[in-house]
Amino acid sequence: MPWNMQDYPDSLKNFEPLLRKKIIDIANALEESGYEDDRAIPIAINEGKDWYKNASQSERDDFDKEANPQKDDEHDTSSANPDLIDNDVEVFYEEEQWKVKTVDAERASDTFDIRADAIERAKEIAENRDAKVISYTKDGKKQD
Repeated sequence: MPWNMQDYPDSLKNFEPLLRKKIIDIANALEESGYEDDRAIPIAINEGKDWYKNASQSERDDFDKEANPQKDDEHDTSSANPDLIDNDVEVFYEEEQWKVKTVDAERASDTFDIRADAIERAKEIAENRDAKVISYTKDGKKQD
């Protein structure tokens, strides 16, 4: 079920309005991609919090000026793949960065300079999916 700024899940009521707007926008895009409500909402909350924490003031201001999400908005879902939702999450070193990538995904979802940061992010993603984190050493050996 898509949402807007007047009709949204109770779990979003205590978020600051700009963050709530971003979470609703993400959740609606996930829904359109085939995610169920009970999966889309927690993923959108985590992704929205990450965006809010990492966005510059200029990015926040630009997003604030955009129209509020509507229930009938269309989203570009060409890069989303609901078939990957239950796949494990890998952390590996490539091109002088630690990367976080869903198994079988075409590209990494995040990159980090510090391995611990990459593993922390992978755990967040995996927790939302009931998946596992698979980590590798810098030289490509799988770690337990």
